[in-house]
Amino acid sequence: MKNKSVIKEAEDIQRAVEMIELGARMQMLEAETKLSRERLLKLYKEVRGVSPPKGMLPFSTDWFMTWQPNVHSSLFMSLHRFMCDTSGLAGLDATLKAYRLYLEHIEAEDMDEVLSLTRAWTLVRFFEADLLQLATCTSCGGRFVAHAYDPVNEYVCGLCNMPSRAGKGRKSSNTSPSSL
Repeated sequence: MKNKSVIKEAEDIQRAVEMIELGARMQMLEAETKLSRERLLKLYKEVRGVSPPKGMLPFSTDWFMTWQPNVHSSLFMSLHRFMCDTSGLAGLDATLKAYRLYLEHIEAEDMDEVLSLTRAWTLVRFFEADLLQLATCTSCGGRFVAHAYDPVNEYVCGLCNMPSRAGKGRKSSNTSPSSL
């Protein structure tokens, strides 16, 4: 029988609570902590007051390529890279800090949250698996999420070449695409 560290378990519980408060799904909690599924379920119910949502995690890179998710994903990845490069954070710590900065930014800009914590976590994993890359827009110079190994020497982002239906969604009747 292995010796369990009470301190390590307390750190896992604290980390799980932080992820739950930010909206993490069970699969993310299970992957990032050493707590049992039963313990995580109890913790989730205690923190949120409801059972966790069921269903599969996002598994396709294509979601990150559509116009609005691409803009939000690109913002998040820029924040994530900044955290890794300047603060010395890595792994889940960098992801959580970058996600908090993402939430602060979209709140300050009065924008809808497009990227959930679980999608942001998945996005980082897609980058680590070399499924996605950052491409530099030839028009504005910004760096945007693109499929890995796609030719990017003539890349133009979705903000410089906005689709005709961009910003025509449910809430956007009050918001112009320029505010994104």
